[in-house]
Amino acid sequence: MDLEIRHLRVVCAIAEAGSLTRAAAALRMTQPGLSAQLRRIENLLGGALFDRRRAGSAPTALGELVLARAHAILPGVDQLLADTERAARSAVAPTRLRVGSVGTPFLGHLLLAVRELLPGTEVTARGQHASGPLLDDLGAGRLEVAVLGAHPGQEPPAPDGVLLHPLVTEPLFALLPAEHPLADAAEVALDRLAEEDWAAPRMDGDRTREHWSSVCARTGRALRIPYEAEGRQLVEIVRAGLAVSLCQATFIEVPGVAVRPLAGNPLWYRHLLAWHRDGPLARHGAAVLRRVRAAHLDARPGSPAHERWRRQHPEEPPPPA
Repeated sequence: MDLEIRHLRVVCAIAEAGSLTRAAAALRMTQPGLSAQLRRIENLLGGALFDRRRAGSAPTALGELVLARAHAILPGVDQLLADTERAARSAVAPTRLRVGSVGTPFLGHLLLAVRELLPGTEVTARGQHASGPLLDDLGAGRLEVAVLGAHPGQEPPAPDGVLLHPLVTEPLFALLPAEHPLADAAEVALDRLAEEDWAAPRMDGDRTREHWSSVCARTGRALRIPYEAEGRQLVEIVRAGLAVSLCQATFIEVPGVAVRPLAGNPLWYRHLLAWHRDGPLARHGAAVLRRVRAAHLDARPGSPAHERWRRQHPEEPPPPA
């Protein structure tokens, strides 16, 4: 019998469990079957790897040596298997492509681009409030592509092998009750907006609220945030006249709210597209980026406030990363 990777996994499982009985349960084997396999491994390696005691199994000196080598070898083997699996998947046309997205206007454009470039592929999508979980899913192979968002300079770190591609960087606008006095202005000063009660997302991993508060603090004011909400709930609180908030420049006004640019463009938001470098979308990435950006530009007139702002700031540079 030659030593195999599975044998090293068995030795590690016994050491981790601390007994043959618990290790057998974890490996879904019978205890006698695991004992017989351990004896064969020990015969192959030339000595006992564990001292069997009533309280459990403890590694011998030889066992410690084998465990040290196994712990050095197995992570590299696991990474090799993951990399080759992704490479094999990317070499053929995918039959399924899973898309994730935060709350941005790009998801629909991305789904259409994928369907156009990969006809016949089953495409599914799911949303997340923050970018971090989507990046974890990309790194673990649970998603093939994701639309992310972050404030410039606060982009989350990407797992190994996941590539981030900027799509568009745009300002954040004020979201106001339609009857609010500030809604009559062409643009809103941030220090004036900071005097109001706010509705804002809860403190979490995407750092949105942290960024809003830190920028508003430069006006000398701390935000009053009696309402923690996101998405539709946040819009309804603003519509009811209870608070003000911020929104993406592409937010489409609905009855009861008004969207106005912030004077001086103090807050920005960056949209990104991410996929794994060995994933099935990697070879189509440049084409996907072109299509999504073009579709976004074509759809911009759907947001009047954004379109007016863009006409007034045709050369406005985005903030540095």
